[in-house]
Amino acid sequence: MSGFLETYGAGEEKRLRRIKRAVLAGVVLLAAGLALYFTFRNYREVRQAKLFFELLERKDYQAAYALWGCTPESPCRDYTMEKFLEDWGPGSAHSNVASRKIVKTRGCAGGVILEIQFGSSEPDYLWVDRENRNLGFAPWPVCNPVLPRQGQ
Repeated sequence: MSGFLETYGAGEEKRLRRIKRAVLAGVVLLAAGLALYFTFRNYREVRQAKLFFELLERKDYQAAYALWGCTPESPCRDYTMEKFLEDWGPGSAHSNVASRKIVKTRGCAGGVILEIQFGSSEPDYLWVDRENRNLGFAPWPVCNPVLPRQGQ
């Protein structure tokens, strides 16, 4: 009869240990998932911007212009190839593409704002649309600026 009560409560201890391990594993998986999400949520858009700069380095201006959603078949009305070359071509302020550095990325609802530094000049802000990954100049350096009301 002495061995009868020796294992009393052992099953309960095993069950509590399993529950603790399951909760710990869930917390670790949640933390890893959040870390991966925040690391890679803007990956495709940043990769598109890097492809744009690679095309500029290779001086493939037609392909770089196409990343803006502008092609020879359907050119952009307000951003012609001539204007694009003024901004990004060999005679522009951005001609030394190798000196560029992506300083900051801001994920917004409809796209990503990339802060690009070219040497010691003022930073430029590019917008990469999430839906079609077309590039453009960001109208503001932040996602949702608070604009002053008219007449105030």
